[in-house]
Parts: sequence; structure tokens; C-alpha cells
Amino acid sequence: MFNAPLIQQVVHYIASLDGQGDKAQIARAVQAQFHLARARSVYFCADLALRFCRAQKPMFSNTVLSLSALQAYDSRPFLVCVVTPSRNYLLLANSSFLHKISHSSQDLTPTHIRGSFNGGDIMRQWEGLANIPENFERLFAAHQRVSFQDNVQRLSAATQHISPTGVKFRPTPAQQRCILESVARAEDFCRSGDYRLLQQDLSGRVRQAQEAIERAACVENVNLRGRVIECLLTGDDAMKRELTECLQFQRPLPPLFTADKLGDYERRFDAYITATDIKTKVLHLSSCPKGYNVDKLLRFLAQDKSVYLLYLVGIDEGQPIRARLCSIYQPQLLVGTRVIAHWAGRNSRGVTQFAGSALEAVLAGGQPEVDVPGGEAFLKHCLQL
Repeated sequence: MFNAPLIQQVVHYIASLDGQGDKAQIARAVQAQFHLARARSVYFCADLALRFCRAQKPMFSNTVLSLSALQAYDSRPFLVCVVTPSRNYLLLANSSFLHKISHSSQDLTPTHIRGSFNGGDIMRQWEGLANIPENFERLFAAHQRVSFQDNVQRLSAATQHISPTGVKFRPTPAQQRCILESVARAEDFCRSGDYRLLQQDLSGRVRQAQEAIERAACVENVNLRGRVIECLLTGDDAMKRELTECLQFQRPLPPLFTADKLGDYERRFDAYITATDIKTKVLHLSSCPKGYNVDKLLRFLAQDKSVYLLYLVGIDEGQPIRARLCSIYQPQLLVGTRVIAHWAGRNSRGVTQFAGSALEAVLAGGQPEVDVPGGEAFLKHCLQL
């Protein structure tokens, strides 16, 4: 059923919020105005479901939702609100209006629903009809004629024909030795004066940005929260000042462009080349954050002197910020690291995920340690993927 009066009210109300640019504020306002329930990132009632996405332009590539989650809402209009700095755009994103599922879904079949769709996977036109609010009723009427199972079959066929991107790293025998030796390198680094220099460098950055980091912990979007804190620690002075003011005065955050690199902070020493990934853990929230791309890790570790590290920033209500610099072979972290495929392309070894409890254990611990046998076994497993 298409509740035209309600959806028209929603469309007009969201248009009245153009220019606010803050996804979380707009979502809260819409939820309160229309008494919507919330399940994770979806706001819904009996007659519609809404997902809010932040982007710089109407065409965007962010992940929107998993196909399995969409299934629960596919019998009602599923709207995606694209929040840009100047205007909010609405798209109908039921299964009939998806080109494909992201190529990160390696196992999607009609009987095995896997994968997520991105902003670019949503059709902007369907059979000559533009995907705009004026056409939502006609589009949804067409959608109701096709079952979810039929759409999954179509999406599965479309997804299977996507050419894989990227190239799996194939190290030479010499590079494989260098990769396995990275565990001993990490152990040597963690016992060195260079470790203390890097730790002091990062700790000083945390002290300088402490108040802004505590405010950033309130950012609801986990991805955005991590990028904000990363920029507060490693960005240039102008970016740090702008972010600090936005957080202090609750203004919309500026566009944040972070390089898609293995580490957020790189520093060279005479005997080591370090890449450090900054990970934030809000300690009163449960989370299992995404880690590193396995191929990027192996490619980096195949270089002489390379050491890959994590800098964990733990934030808890009413408590001082805790931070730890550790190797990825830290025993507590290693047992909480798993390799998964659904965040990576088909031609890839996958991406790691950290158990939230493992990050908490590292933050609660003391001196850095390296599990040499465990680290070498983990790397051999990665090389065989």
C-alpha cells in the first residue's frame, strides 16, 4: 500500500530541512515529527521506511543497507534520504530499483541472500520514470507487481557479471620471507626507543585534541566518528581548528577526505618504516570495527624495515581518554582478529575485523607484547587465502 498523504508530508518536511547538512539532526527531527520506530540505521512505520545517508553530491557511493535488511521493509516504500550540505534528496530504493548488489558480495544467490547495495546501485530512472518523489507512487505500484525473490534472482545475475576490481598481491619467495620476518621486526620495534618516540608523538596529539575527541565520541555515525578523530590527530592545523569549532558549537561537520591507505599516520626511523592505523573505541558501546585490508597489509610488510601498528583511543563517559600503541601481533588483539570477505572485492584476500572485547583488553593492558608464533601462523594463513 502507498500512503500518499503521509509520504507527501514526509517529502515536504524533509525539503524544509534543506541546508542543515547534519544527517543525525535531520534523522532525529523526522523521527520525532512522524513518530517513527528505529531499527539500527532504518527509521520506519507501517507505511514507509527511511534510511539517511550523508554525501557531498546526490550521486554517492556510500553503502546504504544490506540486501537481507532491505527484505524486511521491501513491502512498503523504502526511501533513501541523501543529505548533502545544500539540499536533501529522496530516492525510492526498494529491490526493484537496484541495478545490482555491491561486488563485495561474493556469495549472493537466489537462495543465499548476501551483500549490500551502495548509493550508485540505486536506479535514477526506471522504465523512463525518474526516481524522484513526484513519481514514487507510480514506481512503487510497479514494484508491487514483482516479488522480492524475483528481484533477488535478477540482482544475483547482475552481480555475478561484475568484473572484479583490484589485484590480489602475489609476493615472491623473498617477499614472503620479509612478511614473516615482520613479526620479529615488530617485537624489536616495541622494545626500542623509536617505539617510545612514536608513542610520545601520538600521546601529545591526543592531549592537544582531548576536548574535541570527547565531543567527537558523541557523533552517532561510527565511520564519521572515526574519521573525525583521525583528522583531529593527523590533519593539518586548519582542519583541526575547523573540526574543533564545529564540534564545540554543534555546527555541521566539514567534508572529510581521508586517504584509502593502510595506515593513518606514517613515520620513518633509521631502522623502521612505520604505518599506524588509528582506531577509536567508545567503551560503553558494543562494536566490532573493521580492520585492515589483508592484501594492503602483506604488500606493506613485504618491504624491508616495515612495521604496522594500531593506536587505540578509548573513550568512556566521565573517564580520562585511554590510548595504547600496539602491534597487530599483540596477543589480546590477535585472538580477536578475523578475516572476512564481505567488505572486500572478489579478487581479494579480504579485510580483518576486530572483536570489541579485544580492543578493550588491549586498552586495559600495560606494556606492548608480540605473540611471535601466533603472528607467524596468522600471516601464513593470510598468505594462503
